[in-house]
Amino acid sequence: MAAPRPPEPGRAAEVRRRFAEEARAERPDLATLCLLVGAAGDGALDEAGIDAAQIELDRLAGLLPYRPGGPRAWALALAELLGERCGFRGTAGDYQRLGSSLLHTVLERRRGLPILLSVVWMEVARRAGAPVYGVALPGHFVVGFGPPEEQVLADPFDGGRVLSGGDAETLVVGATGAPLDPGMLSPADPLDVVLRILNNVRAWAAARPERSDVALWAVELSLALPSRPARLRYEWAQLLVRRGEFLRGAAALEEYAEVVASVDEAAAERVRGEAAGARALLN
Repeated sequence: MAAPRPPEPGRAAEVRRRFAEEARAERPDLATLCLLVGAAGDGALDEAGIDAAQIELDRLAGLLPYRPGGPRAWALALAELLGERCGFRGTAGDYQRLGSSLLHTVLERRRGLPILLSVVWMEVARRAGAPVYGVALPGHFVVGFGPPEEQVLADPFDGGRVLSGGDAETLVVGATGAPLDPGMLSPADPLDVVLRILNNVRAWAAARPERSDVALWAVELSLALPSRPARLRYEWAQLLVRRGEFLRGAAALEEYAEVVASVDEAAAERVRGEAAGARALLN
């Protein structure tokens, strides 16, 4: 199946505007932000589709038992509903699909990357009143239930399997080679979750040079977040040049050089050279 195509320029600009507005809200809504990521990546996702995805999350939440008990009871209830009855889980092949990072597609296919499946778990559980949050383990996103002293972890990629302390340690060691640090079990900020999703999209596009269109919208949404790596401005400028927008790319490179000059003049001079090279491509 071909990867989805981004929307037309007018619609894309409106999606970016709404994304930036939501990201700067007092309490950013994770589902809304993820669905706007989907709208940036899939021109077929219109307002009706966004509404339908939100309604589906509401519907799934309505299928959960009413306040089943403590953190473990919530984790088991989500696993039974989403993992067993509805079939939400991940496979190795999901890492090759752009749709695995788009919430509306994950809701349709019931397949996705660990972080998107975790978003489904979190949004369904939150709507039902569960004490739920994301846990950004290195290399593998999971969900947590309850306060630190009663925390229960579940792995939506594995159908919501409840993890023991040893399981979490194994995941971290497998990803980093280092032991689990207790700080890794802290709740993830929603905006950090969205940035990590966009990083996954950028990684998907980086492996497919012909899809620089995907890399461009992912970087532009990342730049709309209140906090993001400064080097994304450089990546954006390079993408513009690569896509033939030489004047915009050169101007963006020059702006980035001015930022860098205060800490590394040699690096700034190299970036100015890239800007000059981009302008020369117009001749």
